[in-house]
Amino acid sequence: MTARILVVDDVLANVKLLEARLSAEYFDVVTALSGAEALTVCERAQCDIVLLDVMMPDMDGFEVCRRLKSNPATHHIPVVMVTALDQAADRVRGLEAGADDFLTKPVSDIALLARVRSLVRLKMMTDELRMRALTSKEIGIENPVLEAIADTGRAGRVLLVDDRPSSYERIGTMLSADHTVEVETDAAEALFRAADGEYDMIVVSLGLEGFDGLRLCSQLRSLDRTRTVPILALADPEEDSAKLTRGLEIGVNDYVFRPIDKNELLARARTQVRKKRFTERLRDNVQHSIELAITDALTGLHNRRYMETHVATLVDQAASRGKPLAVMVLDIDFFKAINDTHGHDAGDDVLREFATRMRKSIRGIDLACRYGGEEFVIVMPDTDMGTAAKVAERLRRRIASEPFLIHASGRSVEVTISIGMTGLVAPDDTPAKVLKRADEALYRAKREGRNRVVSAAA
Repeated sequence: MTARILVVDDVLANVKLLEARLSAEYFDVVTALSGAEALTVCERAQCDIVLLDVMMPDMDGFEVCRRLKSNPATHHIPVVMVTALDQAADRVRGLEAGADDFLTKPVSDIALLARVRSLVRLKMMTDELRMRALTSKEIGIENPVLEAIADTGRAGRVLLVDDRPSSYERIGTMLSADHTVEVETDAAEALFRAADGEYDMIVVSLGLEGFDGLRLCSQLRSLDRTRTVPILALADPEEDSAKLTRGLEIGVNDYVFRPIDKNELLARARTQVRKKRFTERLRDNVQHSIELAITDALTGLHNRRYMETHVATLVDQAASRGKPLAVMVLDIDFFKAINDTHGHDAGDDVLREFATRMRKSIRGIDLACRYGGEEFVIVMPDTDMGTAAKVAERLRRRIASEPFLIHASGRSVEVTISIGMTGLVAPDDTPAKVLKRADEALYRAKREGRNRVVSAAA
């Protein structure tokens, strides 16, 4: 696992020291001697992580970080502030500027590499999601980065795992200033609660009695339902330093040393909640993009692209298992006349209502698609021709029995459909052959007067 690290410091000796340490671990290192230069490198997407000195003459690290995190083009880049300042107030200031982590000078090799590797993993995951969501603006989906920048990181749901009453009561009170907090004193039970709950962050004490807190963190990372939930560790600086290094390697996102400063705890919690929400927005964006790619926007049914792939799978499964499969091709009769007489908006009303009635007439396992224009396809797994014929006739009657409302005019229009249907007739039947037979049966239905069901086997 490698990455390109930007080292920013106005003191050349400091830059060279960090460059040598990181290069020895096979990281690609670029450098900048000023805040302005760092912003330029980041805007050109020439780095994966920024190690940013706080004390610089032209523009301090806090301002550089603030600008990076407020820019949609650089918001996603992790920033580690490298500073001689070790007061909680300074860390809070950096976190509020958007920093992802801190390293205190002199920087130890173990702490440096643990933090960098942890953030590289996070950056790789985020980059993959961002790459898949690049077309969001082009296809009309709101940009999730803009929402992330505006997010305060408050009003999260937090699970606190700590078995010392004096500790969890104090920490729970602190976190309650921003979040809804639930306390779990049993580590084994905490794993189940975390898997069942929709938490924005899990806070784990590494000093649990009778249970290794790091083991719980590892278990949380091994479960699909908790793999991406941020983990904030509570640690003792003298007893838990080695544990923390290992914890960052297995997926702990951040930590706070005891005695805990309330403002630092809240700032770190807000940072982690914001990251989780940003990742979720990216995932939702990608999922929405996928749905748009396989869904007909007007009717909400699957589109032809999805159908052609899915029908092939259903035909192969039915043939290999010796199970029946029914396929219908449906067409709205005289649809052009509806458009010509009432307008295309009326035609859209008819298509939407037809899709609704069609969905109500079939099972959840059946595949319903808009094939194109006013033509639709229904594929019914594990369904023989006799059963499919009854479903088709019921759907035909349902369409013809009640007029379709035209919303703009308040009028109604009579609608009928013609249906052609077929099933598998041979073990080597292909999707193309099946659809062609159903389509030929549809044309027979139209030739014979429309508003009827015709089977290719008849």
